[in-house]
Amino acid sequence: MGKYANDAAELLVLIGGKENINAVSHCMTRMRFVLVDPSKADIEKIEAMKPVKGSFTQAGQFQVIIGNDVSEFYDDFTKKAGVEGVSKDSVKQAAKSNQNWLQKAVGGIAEIFAPLIPAIIVGGLILGFRNCIDSLYLFENGTKTLAEMSQFWAGMDSFMWLIAEAVFHLGIPVGICWSVSKKMGTTPMLGIVLGLTLVSPQLLNAYAVASTAAADIPVWDFGFAQVNMIGYQGQVLPAILAAFTLCYLERFFKKITPQVISMIVVPFCSLVLAVMAAHFILGPIGWVIGNWVSAVVYAGITGSFRVVFGAIFGFVYAPLVITGLHHMTNAIDLQLVADYGGTMLWPMIALSNIAQGSSVLAMIYLQRGNAEAQEVNIPACLSCYLGVTEPAIFGVNLKYMYPFVCGMIGSSCAAIVCTLCKVTANSIGVGGLPGILSIQPQYMGAFAICMLIAVVVPFTLTLITGKKKAHDALHADVKTEAAA
Repeated sequence: MGKYANDAAELLVLIGGKENINAVSHCMTRMRFVLVDPSKADIEKIEAMKPVKGSFTQAGQFQVIIGNDVSEFYDDFTKKAGVEGVSKDSVKQAAKSNQNWLQKAVGGIAEIFAPLIPAIIVGGLILGFRNCIDSLYLFENGTKTLAEMSQFWAGMDSFMWLIAEAVFHLGIPVGICWSVSKKMGTTPMLGIVLGLTLVSPQLLNAYAVASTAAADIPVWDFGFAQVNMIGYQGQVLPAILAAFTLCYLERFFKKITPQVISMIVVPFCSLVLAVMAAHFILGPIGWVIGNWVSAVVYAGITGSFRVVFGAIFGFVYAPLVITGLHHMTNAIDLQLVADYGGTMLWPMIALSNIAQGSSVLAMIYLQRGNAEAQEVNIPACLSCYLGVTEPAIFGVNLKYMYPFVCGMIGSSCAAIVCTLCKVTANSIGVGGLPGILSIQPQYMGAFAICMLIAVVVPFTLTLITGKKKAHDALHADVKTEAAA
């Protein structure tokens, strides 16, 4: 008998039995269920189980937080339930039947960008490192940078640009085309080739378009028409539109082409038409729409009402995490980086994560005598400060609600200061305390102050509210005893 055999049997009953399980899998800390009828799950009793740290429903999946022993619990559960586990991708596919159109759209965006996030984080950190050695004038009375003082660091600065350029100028369009092709079940290599045509060195670099006279922009001359030879380095929407076009073209040609010649006809027709559509129609349209989106967000962050924008965004970001809509900010961040050389949205996201972690930190203090609660609180706080918020939000803060609200208030206060100081990040980074490494050097001091606000305000509010609730509960017990 496994370590969690009895708990697995209990969980099976509480989620409605084997017949209520459509699919089951697990990730690093959570069991992931797609239930036939989610209403049959007894959430209150499930969360009262000793191995369970919390539960939540997101993107059509009922997720039960177990912790680091989740793989062992999962093995015992599948044996007890007599069901076979499936991959996370299969669970996501099954979960789509429980989603509305908005959830499916947001989930699709999340699946496109999820494989790209590690590279984007590394690229952002490298840009931050380069800024520290080639943009901070710390030597010879503030007149020289480290790169100007040392040939080694000058060489390192040049070398690091190789990686940063690969990520942000070339990697994003290529990565998006590959990711969309993989998600849609078409040929990923064709997606990579399509992405490479968007960033080819034959084209005028997207970052040079603004400084190039219209007469100097190279063109393809077809006699009856001319098309500008412009690249889409760092662009998000043109790559997404082009990639989906390729996928649907490939599906179409597979249906109508005889099997004997499909190996030749399908990739040729799909790729040529997709590249033509990308450069002739979709690329320019996507560029314009992307610029509009980034311009609106940038105006909100930097305009006359930036304090209001920061206050609202800082307050509502944590609730967006609950719905899964926060994944949409990845595309906006990348578009801001492409258009303005940095993002002022992502620093507020990092501050929201820190604020929720600080609320959990207060709960650690308030529940310091409760060993069972600390088994959930401490890991949740640490993971939140390192950028993973789900254990903190679903396992602790939403369970008591007031820590969640206090975290939202603290996040809003920090975001106000963040927008006032125009704090800018090089790109998406680690969304917690290490996030300061992705901030542009001239704003690191201001961001450190914002981080302090995101720690102190939620911690203090949660502490005060928690003590008051405990006092009120004690006072109510005294009155009840007196009445008896």
